[in-house]
Amino acid sequence: MPEPAKTALYDCRDNPVPAGAEVWTLTTRDGITLRGARWPSAVSRHRGTVCLLHGRAEFIEKYYEVIHDLQARGFEVATVDWRGQGGSQRLLSNPRRGHVDDFFDYELDLDAFLAKVESACRPPYFALGHSTGGAVLLRAARRLHGRIRRMVLTSPLVDFGPLPLPPALIGPLSGTLSYMGLGTLFVPGGKVTDIYQIPFEDNLLTSDPDRYARTQTVVAARPDLALGAPTIGWLYAACQTVSLFKRTDFPPTVNVPTLILTAGGDKVVSVRAQEELALCLRGGGHLFVAGSKHELMMERDVFRNQFWAVFDAYVPGSDADREAKRPTVVVKAANG
Repeated sequence: MPEPAKTALYDCRDNPVPAGAEVWTLTTRDGITLRGARWPSAVSRHRGTVCLLHGRAEFIEKYYEVIHDLQARGFEVATVDWRGQGGSQRLLSNPRRGHVDDFFDYELDLDAFLAKVESACRPPYFALGHSTGGAVLLRAARRLHGRIRRMVLTSPLVDFGPLPLPPALIGPLSGTLSYMGLGTLFVPGGKVTDIYQIPFEDNLLTSDPDRYARTQTVVAARPDLALGAPTIGWLYAACQTVSLFKRTDFPPTVNVPTLILTAGGDKVVSVRAQEELALCLRGGGHLFVAGSKHELMMERDVFRNQFWAVFDAYVPGSDADREAKRPTVVVKAANG
């Protein structure tokens, strides 16, 4: 049987829970139990609420530093673990298989989460999504106008990075295997081993050894939070979402001003696809950070400080203008 949700937040000396945490247990329309949490602002001036949405295989504990930074800026913070990962309900008997049948299921998670946010947190509401979280926000943007003021997406999964097979084969092959009943198996070559057991020197996520080691420490203490490789079904669902983003009629559906931040050294998701989509959006902008790996919010300070500078400029909180301009901004950072 799939494992149930685990609601407690893990606290350790090197990664303490930010002050004021309120843990939520949420239930989606299709009966999946999710772990969410809320934090108050750490200053007297209220600027709104940031909805923080993670990437695949991530979990709330990984984002304590980001949550603390947002609190210090005057924001309430709300976040949630996607179904099948972190402290939310796992979908398969093997809890290390990162699975979902369709990315629309993540939209069901988002619906349950935003309903709670709107009842428990003060407006205005902003969204900060990373990788898969960015893809879910892009998919759902057609329904978020009037609810989310602005979105900031770091390294969103608009398309895949380098793959062992030609991209044109990945979708049909994973789809065929899924229809054959093999969708819940790991992708070929995928392992149960969590991704944070990869040595720092070989990781594709960050060039910051201390932040990478911090996440490894959390996973070593709470291995139930971790995931291994995605399943064939997850890959097929991701391929369908990538195909959606490539349609010429997709960009007009993103009717929330959206800023896309692209990590120039990203090998997980496609840099070019992010740039091309950003240029087609009606409102928002694009920031290119040369040299950064996939996880801008977990990167070295030379990259991370650039992220916060543009975030502060684009999300001024309750003083935000109603409309955002859409310049493309190129920021080149030193690699040292």
